[in-house]
Amino acid sequence: GGVYTTTVEAYVPASGRAIQGATSHHLGQNFSKIFDVIYDDPETQEKKHVFQNSWGITTRTIGVMVLVHGDNRGLVLPPRIADVQIIVVPCGITASSTPEDRKNLYDSCEALVKDLVVAGLRAEGDYRENYSPG
Repeated sequence: GGVYTTTVEAYVPASGRAIQGATSHHLGQNFSKIFDVIYDDPETQEKKHVFQNSWGITTRTIGVMVLVHGDNRGLVLPPRIADVQIIVVPCGITASSTPEDRKNLYDSCEALVKDLVVAGLRAEGDYRENYSPG
């Protein structure tokens, strides 16, 4: 039922093909006439049918992003996509680590996170003790 459609195509380097990333449909007055969606023209006071558009972008762009940035070894997303660019995880804590060793490592990680944030990066530390790195 659209008058015309425009699309944004995304190139997928791995396959050499393109995939539709987004669409914009100009529906004209087709549906407003069917459903009698009208407005009062502010200049003529006439009742007129509205012109409508429809857009689609959300989940398609996520799929395109996965196709472009993923392969059989995993998914590596561009830094602009992530709320957090860097997560610092303390590694090397074992059952034999002393409380002082643990504190020194955590302090070093916290200092690194602060330096990264000062440098303009979106960084956080993950200090959860019930998870192991990797």
